[in-house]
Amino acid sequence: MVADEPEVNYRGVKAMPYIIGNETFEKLGAIGTLSNLLLYVTVVFNMKSITATTLINIFNGTTNFATLPGAFLSDTYFGRYKTLGFASISSFMVLRILPHLRLQYQTCILLNVEKQADALGQRLGKWLFLLTGFGLLVIGAGGIRPCNLAFGADQFNPKTESGKRGIDSFFNWYFFTLTFAQMVSLTAIVYVQSKVSWGIGLGIPALLMLLSCVVFFMGTKIYVKVKPTGSPMTSVAQVIVVAVKKRRLKLPEQPWLSLFSYIPPNSINSKLPYTDQFRFLDKAAVLSPEDQLNPDGSAAYPWRLCSMQQVEEVKCIMRVIPIWSSAIIYHCAIVQQHTYAVFQALQSNRYVGNSKFQIPAASYTVFSMLSLTIWVPIYDRIVVPFLRRITGKEAGITILQRIGIGIFLSVLTSLVSALVEEWRRTRPIIGVYPRRGGISSMSGFWLIPQLTLAGLAEAFTAIGQVEFYYKQFPET
Repeated sequence: MVADEPEVNYRGVKAMPYIIGNETFEKLGAIGTLSNLLLYVTVVFNMKSITATTLINIFNGTTNFATLPGAFLSDTYFGRYKTLGFASISSFMVLRILPHLRLQYQTCILLNVEKQADALGQRLGKWLFLLTGFGLLVIGAGGIRPCNLAFGADQFNPKTESGKRGIDSFFNWYFFTLTFAQMVSLTAIVYVQSKVSWGIGLGIPALLMLLSCVVFFMGTKIYVKVKPTGSPMTSVAQVIVVAVKKRRLKLPEQPWLSLFSYIPPNSINSKLPYTDQFRFLDKAAVLSPEDQLNPDGSAAYPWRLCSMQQVEEVKCIMRVIPIWSSAIIYHCAIVQQHTYAVFQALQSNRYVGNSKFQIPAASYTVFSMLSLTIWVPIYDRIVVPFLRRITGKEAGITILQRIGIGIFLSVLTSLVSALVEEWRRTRPIIGVYPRRGGISSMSGFWLIPQLTLAGLAEAFTAIGQVEFYYKQFPET
């Protein structure tokens, strides 16, 4: 008989300051550096605009994909606490070496002609150093992004009303501090980096990331550390592998009655009914003479036999792939507002009126965030009730309609961006930006419409996708 597990002592409210504090300092440090990374590699490393944009896009894409192995390792081997701790330290290491890397690279440039060979070798070394830094940033983001929200929710008992209210409160504070950190990073930290000193501007995020690590580990004794129980992606892989192995088997005439059916007692997933889609996956649950079962009814070899429940969970994922792929158009348009819009700002008149204050190019993306932040409560409190009275739908419009509106707005964003760029290029030149070209007399405020549309597109498509996936996927 298995001994009962010790009762979990949830310290939710007491743990929140450490987790929220860690998240705030981490975002203050990371966002300020990542948002200005495009200028860093062009200004400090003299990289061409196209090369820099390609490098940053590859970095961002790799960072997003890194959350998959990060989540798998967390769920299967390390748990969220260890994954977050390791990832936070990895991010701090990168922010710590970036100021040193800048100084060393500038030293290479200042070397005299007789030492050009040595300078070239040192520059190559700094390039390797930079790419290593990108790699550490990917590791850090791959561990932090899939774990931070879930780790905060782990601190509350989801079976009690107070615990459920605590989780809601945590989510509210999490997104409030996220928005606050983004605002400060995209304005104050970016300004210091662009106008005061790259060394100081990169040193501040490093200090904030150190504080993030310190605050996180201060709460070690009171955290609830959920043990890793396995990744749900393992079950997905098992269904695909077994379906391929049994591809030559014949499906039964009444699969809902004949397929192997088993649901673990501790499963948090709701029981899914049989569906007639993607029937080739059903073969993973076909019982053959070689298959063996455990005394509790589970499959003895899960890589040879899967349950009908597992198959239906994979079908849930398969059904959303067309919706997921349709949003590629949206992402292709929006990502341009985080890269090429910065170059547009660099070659525009960024002075505020007749003053001498110049808005940093990387800070213009804050207008996209502002439009999203302002629109979401308006949509939730005014637009949805109005549409509800017209359509009779609880959400006013369907989730797919919401995603579709966002995709349309992303196309409109690109169209407006192209018109503004054409206008910028036809205006008189008022100066020259080093290694970038002429500075147009067009005011940088003409970039606000496209950035506002980008924020609205995100409010529709990005939030709509999250809600869509939440309703379509199994609980795990």
